[in-house]
Amino acid sequence: MALYDMTSLGSGMPVTSEALVKLHRTSFAAQGIQERAHLQAALRDHIDLIDDDLFVVSEEFGDFEGASRRVDLLCLDRDCRLVVVELKRTVDGGHMELQALRYAAMVSTMTFNQVVRSLATYRKQRDFDDASEETARSDLIAWLDADEEPVVSREVGIVLASEDFSQEITTTVLWLNEFHGFDIRCVRLSPYLLGDRLLLDVQHVIPLPEASAYTVRVREKEKAVRQAEGTSKADRTKFVVQTPTKTWEPLPKRWAMLRLVEGLVAAGVSVEKIADVLPESKMLRVDGPHDDADELWTAIQIQHGNSDQNRPRWHLEDPMTFGDHTWVLNNNWGTHTRGFIKQLLELAPPGFAVWEEGDEPTTAT
Repeated sequence: MALYDMTSLGSGMPVTSEALVKLHRTSFAAQGIQERAHLQAALRDHIDLIDDDLFVVSEEFGDFEGASRRVDLLCLDRDCRLVVVELKRTVDGGHMELQALRYAAMVSTMTFNQVVRSLATYRKQRDFDDASEETARSDLIAWLDADEEPVVSREVGIVLASEDFSQEITTTVLWLNEFHGFDIRCVRLSPYLLGDRLLLDVQHVIPLPEASAYTVRVREKEKAVRQAEGTSKADRTKFVVQTPTKTWEPLPKRWAMLRLVEGLVAAGVSVEKIADVLPESKMLRVDGPHDDADELWTAIQIQHGNSDQNRPRWHLEDPMTFGDHTWVLNNNWGTHTRGFIKQLLELAPPGFAVWEEGDEPTTAT
C-alpha cells in the first residue's frame, strides 16, 4: 500500500492534482540499512512498534545447549510467555518462519530464573547502571504486575518482522495459527523516501488489524480455561483484611499487606514493632518526612542505594510518616505472605482478622 504526502492540503492553498504526492518506496539494502546494527537495534529500543506489551529480555540470545544459533530479540509478554522476534531486511523473509519455530522450541523450557539471568546478562552487555539479577527479577515481577515469581508458560509466541513476506511464509503462518494453535505474527517494515528523509511504515500483516481484537478475545478465553483447569501454577490468592473499622474486599497480596499494616498503625501498634517483624527488603525506614512520591524515592536512593529499576516495587503513593521518619512497604510479597500475616496478627489488638478468599477468618490472638 502506497504512502502519500498531503502537507499541501492543510496549507490553505487550492487543491490541485499535486495535492497528494506519492512517496517513493525504497529498500533497506538500497539505503544501506543493516539487519543487526540498524534494524535490530532500533526495534530493540522501540519494541512498542511491534507490541506495547513486550519486554525485551535479551538480544542475540544463544544460551542453547548443543546449538550455535541466536534469537534476534527474546521478549516476555504480560502473560509471562516468551516471544521470539525474528528480523529480516529481505523482501521475501527467506526461511525465517522455520528459524523462529526452532528458536521457540529451544526457549520453551526456560524457567523464570533463567529469564532473569538472561535479562541481567543483557543489561550488563549494554552497560546498564544496575545489571544485577536482583533488580532484573524485581523489574520483571513489577512489569508482569505479579505478587510473586510467576511460572513461564511453555507456550512461545513468534513475531516475524521483515521488509516483506513471500506467499510461502504467509501461507505457512496462517496454517500453523489456524490448525495448530500457534501465535505467529507477521509485521511488514516498509522504508520510504521523503526528500532526504527515510521513513518507516510498520504494518501488521498477520493477523490483520481488523481481526486482532477477535484473536485477543479467543486467547483470553483459552487462558481462562487453562487457569480454571489448574494449569497455571502462579499463586493468585486474594485475602480479606478485617480491621476494627473496616473489612476490605478480597485483595491481592500487595494490597492486603498494605491495608493490614495501615490498620495496625491506626489501631496504635507502633511502626517500630511492625518493622521488627518485617525485613528491610519489605519495609524501609527513610530519614525525614516525605509525602511526595518522587521526593520519597530520591531519599530512598540516597539512603539505601536502590536503582531506578527498583522503584515500581514500593508503595510510594502510600507512605507512613511519623516524626522524623517515613516508612514505605514493598509491594512484592511472594510465598512468605502467610507467615508475615501470622506474625503481624500477633501484634494486633482485638478486631483484626485476615483470611483467604473463600476461607475462614484467621483472627488476632
